[in-house]
Amino acid sequence: MISVKNVLVALALAFTAYLAARGMWWTAPVPHPFVAIATLGFYLASTWLCIFWYSSPRSVAPAASTPPSAETGDKDPLAPAGRGPHKLPVPAQVLAIACAVIVPTAVAYAVGPDARTASFATWYLGGIGALMTIVMVRRRPWTAWAGTALLAIASMAWMGWASALALGLVGSIVWVATAQLLVRSMDRAARDTARLAQLQRAASGWQATQSVRQRERRVQVQQALAVAGPVLTRTVATGGRLNDDDRLEARLAEGRLRDEMRGPRLLDDEVRAELERARRRGANVTVLDEGGLDGLDDDSLIVIRAQLAEALRSASSERLYIRTSPDARVAVTVVGRSPAVGAPSDEDSVDLWREIPHPELA
Repeated sequence: MISVKNVLVALALAFTAYLAARGMWWTAPVPHPFVAIATLGFYLASTWLCIFWYSSPRSVAPAASTPPSAETGDKDPLAPAGRGPHKLPVPAQVLAIACAVIVPTAVAYAVGPDARTASFATWYLGGIGALMTIVMVRRRPWTAWAGTALLAIASMAWMGWASALALGLVGSIVWVATAQLLVRSMDRAARDTARLAQLQRAASGWQATQSVRQRERRVQVQQALAVAGPVLTRTVATGGRLNDDDRLEARLAEGRLRDEMRGPRLLDDEVRAELERARRRGANVTVLDEGGLDGLDDDSLIVIRAQLAEALRSASSERLYIRTSPDARVAVTVVGRSPAVGAPSDEDSVDLWREIPHPELA
């Protein structure tokens, strides 16, 4: 499959091979041809190892926000490791530095003093520059600049500073600097992209939350119409003149609406029936869900509702308070209060106290 990575790798291989081939195009006798050929082989081996040598998956920890590439796989030297290519392993760095030290001196020795500025003898200026550019792309800037400095020192020592600068040293320095700027730009773009993706996820989550809330409001409105609609219809039809049964139905409808709004997670058909029974006998019932049931699954809620219905079925208090509990052990608390015998009418005593534990702790 053709990809940007494959194209870049192919260009790197072709360009380094071309630079090395220049070193074989001898236009004058070479005093030590075997040294020249061995140097070319050493250069190509070092360069291509720096292209393809990758660390083991354990030594390269990808960023949490960036999944492994399905296209390139973990063993791809240019697969994203957090952002961009993998870092060059330390042995390959040592090999690149050794190449920057050995190749200029070996070429200068192989071609002799009379041909050190010939085109076939200056190929290493571009070759080592290309190698250090690869090292820079593989996220080893200090190694790349150290190798470039060693190339500058060696080339100036063998051919003079003016000849080194004129024959390709400046271009190699520019390549390395450009590669560093491109890697930084790529990292900055990757960070911006990750930040934008995070913002998009947050916006999508907020939008989904709003959609859920809108659906919940629509359901609550429909429930309110179903509960209060008949009572309101009779109220309008009678001009507000309600008999005792209508007033009782209105009070029950108000209670059901409050229950649905304040504690929907506490309710099922059985609990609703027991709440209505308590109100019909004249009890004042308050239901509040203050978040103590967050995170519970449906099975746990079924168990809690069954125990709540049982507690309400046996209750005879005039005031009932049903609240979720923030306690880690208690899910729901049911408290009943009734006027104490022989006490003033405004003083109540607690005649019911029931704590419904979380099902996993029961």
